[in-house]
Amino acid sequence: MNCKRIICLLHCCFLLSIPAIAQQVGTVSGTVLAADHSPVIGARVELFKQDSVVGVIAAGEDGGFSFTKLSFGAYKLRVGAMGMAGYQSETLLVSADYPEVKVPAIVLKNDAKELKAVNITGKKDYVENKIDRTIVNVNSLASNTGANALEVLQKSPGVSVDGNDNILFKGKGGVLVLIDDKPTYLSATDLAAYLRSLPASALERIELMDNPPAQYDAAGAAGVINIRTKKTRNAGLNGNAAVSIGQSFYPQANESVNLNYRVNKINLFTSLSYGYNQAYRKLELTRDYFDKQGVPLSYINQTLYFRPKNNNGNVKAGLDYYLSPQSTLGVVYTGTYSSSKDHSPVYSNLFNGARELDSVIVADNVNNRKFSNNGFNLNYSHRFDSTGKQLNVDLDYVRYSADADQSFNNDFYSADKTYNRSEKTIANLPAAINIYTVKADYTHPFRNNAKLDAGIKSSYVSTDNAANYFNIVNNTPVVNYDITNRFLYKENINAGYLNFNKSFRRIELQLGLRAENANIEGNQQGNKERPDSTFNIHYTSLFPSAYVSYKLDTVGKNTLILSYGRRIGRPYYQDLNPFVLLSDKYTYSSGNPFLRPQFVNNFKLAFNHGSTYSFAVIYTHLKDYQSEVVQQNGNIFINSRDNIGTVDYLGFATSLSLKPANWWSVYIYADVFNNSFKGMLYTEKLDISAVAASVDFSNQFVLGKGWSADFGGYYSTKRTNSQFTVDPLVQLNAGVQKKIWKDKGVLKLSARDLFHLYENNGAIGHMPNARGTFHNIYNSEVVTLGLSYNFGKSSDGGSKRKSGSSEAEQERIRN
Repeated sequence: MNCKRIICLLHCCFLLSIPAIAQQVGTVSGTVLAADHSPVIGARVELFKQDSVVGVIAAGEDGGFSFTKLSFGAYKLRVGAMGMAGYQSETLLVSADYPEVKVPAIVLKNDAKELKAVNITGKKDYVENKIDRTIVNVNSLASNTGANALEVLQKSPGVSVDGNDNILFKGKGGVLVLIDDKPTYLSATDLAAYLRSLPASALERIELMDNPPAQYDAAGAAGVINIRTKKTRNAGLNGNAAVSIGQSFYPQANESVNLNYRVNKINLFTSLSYGYNQAYRKLELTRDYFDKQGVPLSYINQTLYFRPKNNNGNVKAGLDYYLSPQSTLGVVYTGTYSSSKDHSPVYSNLFNGARELDSVIVADNVNNRKFSNNGFNLNYSHRFDSTGKQLNVDLDYVRYSADADQSFNNDFYSADKTYNRSEKTIANLPAAINIYTVKADYTHPFRNNAKLDAGIKSSYVSTDNAANYFNIVNNTPVVNYDITNRFLYKENINAGYLNFNKSFRRIELQLGLRAENANIEGNQQGNKERPDSTFNIHYTSLFPSAYVSYKLDTVGKNTLILSYGRRIGRPYYQDLNPFVLLSDKYTYSSGNPFLRPQFVNNFKLAFNHGSTYSFAVIYTHLKDYQSEVVQQNGNIFINSRDNIGTVDYLGFATSLSLKPANWWSVYIYADVFNNSFKGMLYTEKLDISAVAASVDFSNQFVLGKGWSADFGGYYSTKRTNSQFTVDPLVQLNAGVQKKIWKDKGVLKLSARDLFHLYENNGAIGHMPNARGTFHNIYNSEVVTLGLSYNFGKSSDGGSKRKSGSSEAEQERIRN
C-alpha cells in the first residue's frame, strides 16, 4: 500500500510539474532594417549564450527573424550585413516572467569605411581551402571572361582534360561532375559539349573534392567536382546579363541572362544561355604494324580535320513557394539542347614494311548530331526550428535523347593516284535514357557543436541505344548486320547514409557511412546474324568516410587534416554496350558488357597554414581499374574499356597564396605523383610505374579606378595511363577588366593560350603487334571581349535553389 501511495504521489507531482516544464522555453524575435527603414533581407543574425553560438539565421523578406524553443537564460544578438555597420545587443533575458522577448527594430547604418574596404579588398580569393573541399572563385580572374566552364575547369588546381574530353582530377580519371549538386547525365563527349556551352559568366564557384563526405553519391572514383552557378536572391527583380564575342580560327559568341523575381511568398527564377562556335582540330595519327619477331609489316599515317559548327542552349527555370517561414515547396526545370554539324575529311596513306607508299584513301565523313537533356525536379524543404533541424525531399525525372546521322565515304587510290574504287556506309544512332530518382535528407544539430546528417536515395535508370549501319551497294542501302545493334539496360540503386560532425576545442571530427545496393540488367538484342545476349549484376557495398582536423595552435592558424574515403567508379551506361561504332576506316569503338565497377580507397594527410600555405600527401588504391584500351584487329584499332588490374597512386600537393604588394596577389598550386599500374592487358602482363607533375599559377593585379588584371597558366609533364603516354601540356592566359556604370557593369578583355602552346600529343603502346602516335592541334588561342551587367539589389541572403536528388546517374552517359 505504501508503495502505491508513493507511486501515486510521484505521478501527481509529475502532472503538476508539466506546466512548469512546458514554460521553460521562450523566443527571441525582431526585425532588421536599413537606414531608410527598408528590410535588410538576408542579414546574418546570430544568437549567443555565454559566448557559445545557439543559432544562426538569415533575416526574411520583411527583415524579420525568430529564434524559438529557447531554454531560459541570458542571450545576446549579433547582426551583420555587407556594407553595413555591425550590431550587438545588450543582454536579453528569457525567463518565466518574459518568455517572449521582442527586440526593438534593429537599424543597421551604412558604414562608409567598410564600403570603401569592400571596394578595395572585397574580391574573394581565387582559391579557398576547407576541411573537405577546395573552392575556386571563378569571377576572381578577368581571364575567365568569355571562357566556358570547361576552360575554367582546366585552369582549376589539379584539374586537366585529355584529348578525348575526359576530365582528370589530380591525374586520375573517373571524376563525378555535378552542376549545383546535380549530375548532368552526360557522357564524356556530351558533358564536354555542355560545359563548352556554359559561359563562365554564369558560374559562381567550383568545389573540388578528392574525398567527398557521405552526403554525396559514392560514384566518382577520382572524387567530385561541383560547379555552382550564380543565383540572385533578393526581393523584387534582380539579375545579371553577359555577352562575349571571341576570335580564334573561327568566331565564337556566348550570351547569358540570369533573372530572379521575388515578391511575398513567391520566388521565380530563370537562367538562359546560348553559345555558338566553330571548333577546329587537326589530328595526325601514325600506326606501325609488325610480326611476332618485330619485323615491320606495314605503316599507316592519317590526317583528320574536324570543323564542327556547334549551337548550344541551356535553360533553367523554377519557382519557390514559401508555405510558411519554415517550409518551402519548389519546382525546377533544367534543359540542355545541342546540335553539331561536322564535315571531316580524312587522308590515309598506307605503306608496306619498307615504308614504300602502297595506296591512298581519301575519306569524306559527315557527322550531324543533336541531343537534349530535360530534367524536372519537385522539392520540399522544412526547417523545424532555429537550431538548424531541417528536412529536404527531392523527386526527379530526367530524359536524355540523342540522334546522330553519319556517312563514311571512302575513295581508294593506288600509289600513283589512280582511282580504284569507292565504299560508302551510312548510319543512324538514336539513344534514349530515362532516369527517376527520389531522395530525402535530414539534418539534426545537437548542443556542443555536434550535428548528424542522414538520408536515403533510390534511382531507376532505363536506356535504349541503337546503331543502324547500312552499306551502300548500287545506290541501295543494305543492312550491315555485323555492327547493327540495339542495347537495352536497366539499373536500380538504393542508398542510405549517416554523417556525424563534432567540433571540440581544437579538434573537428566528421564521420560518415554510406550503403548502396545495385541491381543491373543488360540485353543486347540480336539480329539475323547475331544472337541475343544478356547479363545481370547485383551487389551491395559500404562506403565509409572520415575527416579529423586538429588545430596546432589556439587561434587555429595551423591545422592538420587527416581524411579517408572509399568510393566506386561505375561504368558509363554505353560502355556496357557491346556493339561497334565507326570513327573512320581504321578506327572503331566498342563497349564491354563484362566491365566491372572499380573500387577506390583514398587517404590524405594535409597541413594548412591559414589560407597562405598548404601541403598534402595523398595515397589512392584502385581495384579493378577501368582503363581506356586499344586492341588491334588486323589494321583496325578498336577503342574500348576494360578492367586491367590495380593502380597505386602516391602524390604530394602544395599550394601557396602570397600578397607581394597591396595591389598584387599570387596563387600557386603544384603536385607530383607516381602512378603504378599492375595487371593484365589482353594476354600480356602490365607493370608500369611513372612519375608526373603539374603546376598551376595565377597573378591578380588591382590597378585602381576600377581596373584589374590577371596573368596565369599551367604546365604538366609527360603522363602515363596504362597504354597511353601523353606529352607535356602548357597554356598561358591573361585578362584585363574595367568596372563601369557605377560598378554595375564590367568590361573585360581576355586572351587564352597566348602563344598557341597547347597541343595534345602522345603515343599508344602495349599492343602485341602494333604501336601508334597521335598529334592534336586545337583552336585554343582565343581573344575575347566581354560585357556583363548586374541589376537589382545585391546580397547573399534569401531564397534557396534546389537542383534535385540526382547525384551520379547523369554522369554515366557515354556515346
